Amino acid sequence: MTKTVLVRVVLVAVVLVVLLLAAFWAVQRRLIYLPDPAPVPAAASVLPGAEDVRLRTADGLDLGAWYLRPAGRDPAATVLVAGGNGGNRAGRAPLAAKLAQAGLAVLLLDYRGYGGNPGDPSEEGLALDVRAAHRYLTEERRVPPGRLLYFGESLGSAVVTELALEHPPAGLLLRSPFVDLASVGAEIYPYLPVRLLLRDRFPVKEQAARLRVPSVVVVGGRDSIVPPSQSREVAAAASARLVEIPGADHNDPVLLDGPELVEAVRSLVPR
Repeated sequence: MTKTVLVRVVLVAVVLVVLLLAAFWAVQRRLIYLPDPAPVPAAASVLPGAEDVRLRTADGLDLGAWYLRPAGRDPAATVLVAGGNGGNRAGRAPLAAKLAQAGLAVLLLDYRGYGGNPGDPSEEGLALDVRAAHRYLTEERRVPPGRLLYFGESLGSAVVTELALEHPPAGLLLRSPFVDLASVGAEIYPYLPVRLLLRDRFPVKEQAARLRVPSVVVVGGRDSIVPPSQSREVAAAASARLVEIPGADHNDPVLLDGPELVEAVRSLVPR
């Protein structure tokens, strides 16, 4: 191979790498956020007794959410549920039903771009969305901070951890949290400089270490999406109680609405 040909090969390789990195930069949020954008049915048709509510964000979006109270009694506490990066609130209805059966009120939040909501998801946008949910519960439902719990599922763990720094709850449950988004991305895309390219950071471990609220971390022992070791790191940083479910993968039913998960939430209810 002549020197001229070698130079051309190197230039082509460099151009291909640059194009690959540029493509990742452009589409990365489509890889991170996997919403089901379809409108959801009326809340009561999925969860008897539930209400459709609207949340107004600080940047002017109206988001749909579902609110459910336990039947025939006052709630022992209210749980703000922030879901993971996929689906919409309809997929969290079984969790809401079981929490209500346990005597808790529940707000199922859908982020912008999820469940028929306007907008496109981003780290900044999700922070505004969860604050709209918090305002709804504390201002319209008059839930005192001492009776408010946060529940974060996977990506939602980052959302509620960041919220807890500004508005500490009575208790915080993190299900399958990651150290930060780059740490998960590096597991999925080991051939890319993920930490350098990411727009959205979600530094869960760093923020959790600054919290001083009762916390529980629930982790599946065979989670194939968020390495269990990362969830354990978050638990240690937050001085949280660790509930590990052996053999459970990220989206197994036991981690979606299983008895260990519900009991972990109940353990945070103030006495």
